[in-house]
Amino acid sequence: MAAQEEFAHYPSLRDRVVLITGGATGIGAALVEQFALQGSKVGFVDLAANEAQELIGKLKSQCVHTPLFLSCDLTDIPALRTTFAEMEDRLGAVRILVNNAANDDRHELSDVTPEYWDNRMAVNLRHHFFAIQSVVPGMRAAGGGSIINCSSVHQIIPKPGYLAYSIAKGAMANLTRTLALEFAGRGIRVNAVGPGAIDTPLNAAWTGDQAKRAAVEGHIPLRRVGTVEEIAAVFAFLASDDASYVTGQTIYACGGLTLFGEFRDNWAS
Repeated sequence: MAAQEEFAHYPSLRDRVVLITGGATGIGAALVEQFALQGSKVGFVDLAANEAQELIGKLKSQCVHTPLFLSCDLTDIPALRTTFAEMEDRLGAVRILVNNAANDDRHELSDVTPEYWDNRMAVNLRHHFFAIQSVVPGMRAAGGGSIINCSSVHQIIPKPGYLAYSIAKGAMANLTRTLALEFAGRGIRVNAVGPGAIDTPLNAAWTGDQAKRAAVEGHIPLRRVGTVEEIAAVFAFLASDDASYVTGQTIYACGGLTLFGEFRDNWAS
């Protein structure tokens, strides 16, 4: 990962309790690192326990507060509620919630069953709402906070093969905007970040292939794939008091991809 000193530090994040879903790998791991090195009290959930412990081992000598990991299947809402309650018992009221966990599993229209559809919504949309519902009481009592949903350029740019994922991310726009309005008088801001083509383990099939990577980068105005650190830096800004007048927004961190208005041929195929 890139050196943390390359990015801004926010005094308002120091000692703030931050809860991150899907924090063991990829963008999630970069988020855990970003907030931990900001001096925040970070709690994160995931099912990848080995990767989570490796991340903690890497960070514990570098940060004031060692991140706390709890295993949780976010599609199990009672388990989500129990796990979040334990996080608050151990760390204090959550002031920043980062809804990161998702999965962009590829599929064909003809292969979608009711069970698969329900699973995709559970993985990519439903737990975001119930995570927010779980932390809002404590957030309000503590004086407010920031909620940031990890969306995608697919929120506004659909692509064949990502049907259920694109639909879930489209719903993320209204989840973000509706709850921003709902909480506007309660000191709670709600925003989203929409990454584009990012170099993550999930994208290794094409980022690690020189020809495929070049094809993707040729359709990005900045002509390169983004890094997880760049995405985490946008989340840190939105979480901080520097963004105190920003709510209901989606920031697309995509190298300008959304400027096209639609995908070009062979984008991330």
